[in-house]
Amino acid sequence: MKECLECKIEIEGRIDKKFCSDYCRNLFNNKQNRDANKYVRNINNRLRKNRKILEQFCPAGKGVAHKDELLVEGFNFDYFTNIYTTKTGAKYFFCYDYGYLSLEDERFAIVKRGDYIK
Repeated sequence: MKECLECKIEIEGRIDKKFCSDYCRNLFNNKQNRDANKYVRNINNRLRKNRKILEQFCPAGKGVAHKDELLVEGFNFDYFTNIYTTKTGAKYFFCYDYGYLSLEDERFAIVKRGDYIK
C-alpha cells in the first residue's frame, strides 16, 4: 500500500493516489510553493500599498502630491505595473489603475486610468 505524502497514513483507493484527502494535498502543495509564492506576494503587497496611497491623493480622479507626502505614507517609486507614454513623450508610471507623472519641484500629478488610457 502507498502512504500519503503529507501525513504518511496508508491510502486506500486508486493506485496513483498520492494523498489521503484534499486537506493533505493542499497542505503539501502550499508547503512546496511557500518560497516561490512569498516573493510574488511581497511584490503584490508593495504594489497594492502604492496603489492605495495614490488613490488617497486622487479622490476626484486627478490630484497633485509632493514627493515627500508620498514617501511619508510609505510609497516606493521602485514598484509599478506599467508605464504609459503620451504622444508628447510624458511618462506616467502606473500601479494598476492609478498613475503618477513627475512635475516640477518634486511634485507629481496623480491620475486614475480612464478610457483615454489603454
